[in-house]
Amino acid sequence: MRIFSIFLLIIFISCERNAITGRRQLNLFPEADLQKQALVEYRNFLNKNKVIPIASSKQAEMVKRVGLRISQAITIYYNQKGLSNELAGYNWEFNLVNSPEINAWCMPGGKVVVYTGILDVTKNENALAIVLGHEITHAVAHHGNERLSQAFIAQGIQVAGDAFTKNNKETNAVFNAVFMPGTQLGVLLPNSRNHELEADHFGIIFAAMAGYDPRESVLFWNRMNSLNDAKIPEWLATHPSNEKRIQKLNEFMDEAMAFYKP
Repeated sequence: MRIFSIFLLIIFISCERNAITGRRQLNLFPEADLQKQALVEYRNFLNKNKVIPIASSKQAEMVKRVGLRISQAITIYYNQKGLSNELAGYNWEFNLVNSPEINAWCMPGGKVVVYTGILDVTKNENALAIVLGHEITHAVAHHGNERLSQAFIAQGIQVAGDAFTKNNKETNAVFNAVFMPGTQLGVLLPNSRNHELEADHFGIIFAAMAGYDPRESVLFWNRMNSLNDAKIPEWLATHPSNEKRIQKLNEFMDEAMAFYKP
């Protein structure tokens, strides 16, 4: 039981309240270390994929322009709240990569990639701002650190459980059969879905602060919803259902509109 007590102590010590969302989250890893690793992975990714140069592409120029406006809005938002240190180490980069994949992401430290495939769904700058606001929120809200920490703790408890039950094969089998699936469905996936809704919430606020219409978020997710031919149950998904997202976005809209000055 001492091993489990140690894990509980680690979790308690490492949980901190997020400066923007107000939610307590588990962050085991120094942000500076994650940013260094992210920069390495980002450079590797760019070297292995076809980056579209800004000089020859209006789409690539748009991605950078929209991204910079949102990053500036976020900087103002954090500064106004006296939280500028939360963005320490952020050196923003925005790149468009030639790929049919409908995707975009932001690494710790502000390293952003947009795939050309998602531009067929965004269709305009407002919707692109919604996407970038969402992905950037994942980074500044330390969602990556939190999910990595949760996975680390889950793996550690499994190892500890194996050691604790190794003399009883039946107990050990039950532990391995129940604990990890239970953790995946009971903790990791719900937290992943919570992260998505959190990123939706603050993403439309940041987009609105940058001068983009947050109401475009509902139109964008309606378009995304029309692309889903096969759906899996929400409780088995890493993301909330599109219908749930649209419902929550409508609930967040009045708050976001208060920041919108076209």
